[in-house]
Amino acid sequence: MSTDDLISLKDDMVAFIEGHGLHRLPGYVTEDIPSIVWEDEGNPDAWKDFVEMAKRVGAPFVTFSEMTLEREELEALIEQASEMNFPDEEATELVEAQWLRKYVGKIGYIQLGFVYQGLVFLHEATTEWYERFQALLEDIDNFHDIVIDDHEHDRGEDE
Repeated sequence: MSTDDLISLKDDMVAFIEGHGLHRLPGYVTEDIPSIVWEDEGNPDAWKDFVEMAKRVGAPFVTFSEMTLEREELEALIEQASEMNFPDEEATELVEAQWLRKYVGKIGYIQLGFVYQGLVFLHEATTEWYERFQALLEDIDNFHDIVIDDHEHDRGEDE
């Protein structure tokens, strides 16, 4: 998706879902739930096909979740990136985290889902900045895991 804010897509989705007589269930389907992700093959309107499929199979509702970049969440990420790279203020993670400031308050991810025959079917719309945000979160989490593991390993040798 080429836009930096999915707000208009969200509005279109809400109207389309309600126009098809489906209800929206506010909920996010986590990665630990068996699911099938809809492949849109570059079609920006594939989500409409997804909603029509939900109606066709008799789904009573579509799950609907969105992610807006919150200032507090980003500031915490910037602080973690800073601590991770101290004293290097030009470190990639820190520069990338600061770059994300212009997206505060914008919707970067929308997930639609429905259940059919025990499986969850998902459609995801995302922005490039949201994907970078998620990768940065993962990188920082992995770094902290390494530091904690190394620290625990060092303590184990002392005992």
